[in-house]
Amino acid sequence: MGKLSGLVLWIGLAGALLDSGALGQLPQDTPTSLPEIVAPPGLPVEAPPVLPAGPPTRDRTYQLVTVPGSAKGLRERFTPEQLALLEKLNRRDVPHLARAEALIVPTEWLPDELLYSPLPGTWAESYSKALVVDQASQTFGGYELGRLVRWGPVSSGRKSRPTPSGLFHLNWRSKGRRSTDNPDWYMPWYFNFHAGRGLAFHQLELPGRPASHACVRLLERDAVWLYGWGKGWSFDEKRKAVPGTGTPVLILGSYDFDAPSPWLSLDWLARGIELPAQVEPAIALGR
Repeated sequence: MGKLSGLVLWIGLAGALLDSGALGQLPQDTPTSLPEIVAPPGLPVEAPPVLPAGPPTRDRTYQLVTVPGSAKGLRERFTPEQLALLEKLNRRDVPHLARAEALIVPTEWLPDELLYSPLPGTWAESYSKALVVDQASQTFGGYELGRLVRWGPVSSGRKSRPTPSGLFHLNWRSKGRRSTDNPDWYMPWYFNFHAGRGLAFHQLELPGRPASHACVRLLERDAVWLYGWGKGWSFDEKRKAVPGTGTPVLILGSYDFDAPSPWLSLDWLARGIELPAQVEPAIALGR
């Protein structure tokens, strides 16, 4: 098969997976796994999906199902790729997925997690990069030139130590750092956004609720991604840090500890998250 015909075949297969309107029912035992997409040599395995302006989750359907009560049972029922998506949809890492009474599960398995995002596909078009954290839904999103490039779950501050809302910036990073509150707490893939209080994004367990001491916890793969993707503060000619020059971080709202988790609601999933039209104060593109 020639390179051109192989490319056409690959694009047709990927398009069929993304555009299919048929929704299969969740099997009782093992969900149907996605066929492997094999790209011609020299081409990426998956092209970035074309996202709607609104939340992609509006085009998906889900169901709330009971699950095996152990991490081993989950791994026997779901593929690694499916478990990775379930971690994001349910705001829990795998050990905590096993402790849930029920989980949100999609009725079809698409090959890109962006297609399940509750955040809009486009936002903050005038920024080279921007981060948003929606505390009400325990969700973060990363945008490049207005296009969503990453989303995932967070665990923000517990009720007694809430994460502040407002506009912040990424400042400095470390591959690992011990907490000043308790040196026994080790925080891998640390990226500070509040120098005065020592608040940061970092990897730590995600139990499906806000549980941190005001930092923003991430899954390991999301923390590693942010460590490499985010831009820290710049320095002046005297090598002094210039605050407010890193990637902007907009932290929205607060979590309602007296209400059910919104991401477990089928009605909420059908709506998704609405973000403010403007990130203020505005920051020049590419700053």
